[in-house]
Amino acid sequence: MKALVTGGTGFIGSNLAIELDNQGYEVIVTGNESEQKLPQGRRVLYPTLMGINWDILDGIDIVFHQAAMNDTTNLDSQVMIHANYLTTVEFFKKMIDRGCKNIVYASSTAVYGDAPAPYKEGMVKNPLNPYAESKLCVDVAVSDLSKENPDVKFVGLRYCNVYGPRESHKGKKASMIYQLAKQMTYGSPRIFEDGSQKRDHIYVKDVVEANILASKAKESCIVNCGSGSATTFNRLVEIINEVMGTSRPIEYIPNPYADRYQNHTECDMSLAKEKIGFVPRYSIEQGIKDYFDSGFLV
Repeated sequence: MKALVTGGTGFIGSNLAIELDNQGYEVIVTGNESEQKLPQGRRVLYPTLMGINWDILDGIDIVFHQAAMNDTTNLDSQVMIHANYLTTVEFFKKMIDRGCKNIVYASSTAVYGDAPAPYKEGMVKNPLNPYAESKLCVDVAVSDLSKENPDVKFVGLRYCNVYGPRESHKGKKASMIYQLAKQMTYGSPRIFEDGSQKRDHIYVKDVVEANILASKAKESCIVNCGSGSATTFNRLVEIINEVMGTSRPIEYIPNPYADRYQNHTECDMSLAKEKIGFVPRYSIEQGIKDYFDSGFLV
């Protein structure tokens, strides 16, 4: 089975590419070596997407589209729409023209915005920033592409605060779990007051499993990809203290994004179970412990 992973040198993409390779897939990735280098033996195409030789990508059985501009604080709508929407739709069309019948892509629970949790896929969307808007545009475009290409299966995974090994290159865009652990290595963690905001965090190993299951889905769909459980930032600090053997007190700071901030993210995972057979395996405690044990957290 020949698989293409876009964003394969990124966080989720690198974890996915390595697991696919371990399972015997022939893996090609697009990426950027400034992010990270994959273990030897994997074919990496530079530069990413629109600069590559498309003839190399004939005969791809499955596309796992992970590449994106994912800075939620970037308010330049034109840049976001071009990078995440227009480029993605053009890419999908090119891969369909080359015979690919199976496309899995990264969407985001950011499309729900300040909608009440838990999020259900059919609820009204209210994106709060250009990143979320660009992801919703892709979801809408995929619905049209699916109708135009009934023999092609599309599965969108709405990621919700993914964390885990191989994210350190993201810097300030890395997960809050990574950010907090780094801060707690040397001092007190800083979180927005009063720390009661809740987030649904999903461990990257679960996300990798969701992608592989999605590639085997029987029909096109868009489903949530979270843990199905929300954790406060106060509790996150408690867990990290427990795992790292520290006792760092919290420093609370004002939230400069209060007008467009999601105070509670949580996914209803019932449709993901129904459509692709995905049930998250890692609780937040288990995920952070496994992350710490991997040596990638601190």
